[in-house]
Amino acid sequence: MRFLALLFLSLPIYAQFTVSGTIKDEANGETLIGVNIYAKEQKTGVSTNVYGFYSLSLPAGTHTLIVSYVGYHSLEKVINVKEDQTLNIELKDKGTILQEVVIQAEKEDANVKSVSMSVNKVEMRTIKKMPALLGEVDLVRSILYLPGVSSVGEGSSGFNVRGGAIDQNLVLLDEAPVYNSSHLMGFFSIFNPDVVKDVKLIKGGVPAQYGGRISSILDVRMKEGNNKKTEFTGGIGTIFSRLALEGPLKKNKGSYIVALRRSYIDILAKPFLKDDLKDVKFYFYDFTAKANYQLDDKNTLYLSGYFGRDLFGADFGFDWGNATTTLRWNHVFNRKLFLNTTLFYSMYKYSLDSDLKNTNKEDVFRWNSDILNYSIKPDFTWYLNSKNTISFGGQSILYHFNPGSALIVSSSEGKDIGIAKKKALESTLYLGNEMKISDNLTINAGIRYSDYRYFGSPQAYVFDENGTPGERKSVLDTLHYSGNELIQRYGNWEPRLSANLSLGPRTSLKIGYNHLAQYIHLLSNTTASSPLDVWTPSTNNIKPQISDQIALGLFMNFKDNMYESSVEVYYKTLQNQIDYIRNADLLLNPLVEGDLMYGKGRAYGAEFFVKKNKGNLNGWISYTLSRTERKVNGLNNNDWFLSRIDKLHNLSVVAIYDISKRWNMGATFTYMTGTPASFPTTKYIWQGIAVPHNYYDERNIYRIPASHRLDLSATLKNKHALFKKGESEWVFSIYNVYNRRNPFSVYVRQNPDDPSKTEAVRYSVFASILPSITYNFKF
Repeated sequence: MRFLALLFLSLPIYAQFTVSGTIKDEANGETLIGVNIYAKEQKTGVSTNVYGFYSLSLPAGTHTLIVSYVGYHSLEKVINVKEDQTLNIELKDKGTILQEVVIQAEKEDANVKSVSMSVNKVEMRTIKKMPALLGEVDLVRSILYLPGVSSVGEGSSGFNVRGGAIDQNLVLLDEAPVYNSSHLMGFFSIFNPDVVKDVKLIKGGVPAQYGGRISSILDVRMKEGNNKKTEFTGGIGTIFSRLALEGPLKKNKGSYIVALRRSYIDILAKPFLKDDLKDVKFYFYDFTAKANYQLDDKNTLYLSGYFGRDLFGADFGFDWGNATTTLRWNHVFNRKLFLNTTLFYSMYKYSLDSDLKNTNKEDVFRWNSDILNYSIKPDFTWYLNSKNTISFGGQSILYHFNPGSALIVSSSEGKDIGIAKKKALESTLYLGNEMKISDNLTINAGIRYSDYRYFGSPQAYVFDENGTPGERKSVLDTLHYSGNELIQRYGNWEPRLSANLSLGPRTSLKIGYNHLAQYIHLLSNTTASSPLDVWTPSTNNIKPQISDQIALGLFMNFKDNMYESSVEVYYKTLQNQIDYIRNADLLLNPLVEGDLMYGKGRAYGAEFFVKKNKGNLNGWISYTLSRTERKVNGLNNNDWFLSRIDKLHNLSVVAIYDISKRWNMGATFTYMTGTPASFPTTKYIWQGIAVPHNYYDERNIYRIPASHRLDLSATLKNKHALFKKGESEWVFSIYNVYNRRNPFSVYVRQNPDDPSKTEAVRYSVFASILPSITYNFKF
């Protein structure tokens, strides 16, 4: 009760009026997220929500509103408040007016004055200027340059945040979860830069409306499309090409955007492939679309979707991909109460097939696995007064799991094998309040309750938990259930708290705490995640993952806000972390839970960040000093040991220089400590062949060499595209400028010349300089 009382600590309502409305881009009608509206005389302000809506409470009288947003001209407007009023605003893009982009802060001291901490927002215009692999803009790869974010190596899929595994990141595309965010085994992300409007990474101080993962939230929002005129954009690159079309459904009332990408490595390589490789297929494609329509002043509908697949193989091959659909309804009850209701469908699926050509061979092998979600989520925002913004709502998610099913046909006789399908239901309610206690103190407090129910599997197993730690557990009993009978239930209270204490006009101290629960898990015992990894729910044997994190940060701007800086320290504990016995069998194994081990984890570190916001030279430097450890009964003498994703040092430098109105250059540099690794401690000889063996089963007591790399790019803006119309640009990039052969992993094998000996092999994904050219256009 004391915690709930804190939520409403400052709720006295003053005699005020409300100014509300929507803020959009003047050129295309796109709503703008996170625009700052500041009342100069009252020294108070708000920001637009993810749909561009704001509500500001002011007393009667004359007020000066300052409206500011990154990359746009600030607007100063004097208003006379006598009653509630609607004020819709359109801002002018600096890039449109000046034919150049100078990155500036979202608002003077916004990073210092905001209550949110451990949050990074990277503008798409910045991402597009950064050097990229083979010249292709990649949203996920760009966030690896932020403090606290890393990956296990070049070319790996997914990302790790503050010591969390990749399945502990909730990746959202228009509020629908994405379970594999990579194309081509991690070389590129599924997010088409032509349709992305906003990217926000939350590493700590997680607001109450988010849940379901215990490390981070990557919230990606799509463009609505130009509601004033039709535009055609695209690009031709080294690896794939892009096309996008957007325009009004009805001018100033509704719009749409559709985009398509397709790689063509297979087409370019086909003349050089012969014999068994001549029919090999390896490509990806994706399709993204969104439409919106404003029914009236209080109701707007949004419909968006994504569908993408990767295909690799010839006679035998496999494919994988995501599909999402999101339907949203925005409703303004009044000037203070806003509702967004979301319905979404999300699916990730992979399959293997030995008969891609459909030649009806007698011997066939087909394997499928997928995870499907259906959800409804109402979110309310109540702008109570100038000191309180209350958010409340809930969500219900129905999960369908197919961990793996296979058909084997041999000599015209078929056999089905695999794991029974599973279902689960996760329901949540939340309440939060951002409250301004005084001129120097702002608090965001929230509480979330999650209820999880596992059901639907025809049977559940009871394993012997008293066996030898680190060995496969035997089955003690098999329990049988009907299709929708409850097997296991879990529930967790998840409190959240963040606070901002102002230490001066451009300095603040922030603190954040969150307790998070996660009910689904990714089973993978490989060096990096692969498309064949298996998603599984929490069961009677697999408990929910739990994390507690506390972070403290000092934020400071200087030189008239030209530079912003921050130092954050954090400490995170993790419960019910999954590990694996030696030689664990994770695929098509109905007793896979008997191969799992459980332990706890901890991660702690310090993140340093300095960013230059103004002038022709922009960019940032980030450095993370961190440690990530685990403790699992049966491993490493039951002591703490380094996690596979531990990286002590992680340094990133990003620089973007606008040489002129037509030319700009970008450079990125990274240095990362090598990840821990497990190597054989002994070997034994069997029929003259050396077999490596880790006798003590000690995990991660070695470390592979460090990685570092420099990338460069240059962009030339043309006056026109084709036929002296539109806009275009050439992007030249060099990946791995000084030809560094960074190790992805080190493994031990038999010596090819003498099988009685073993040798260590250093494997690199990118072992050479990679130049590229991309042509982008817009009509």
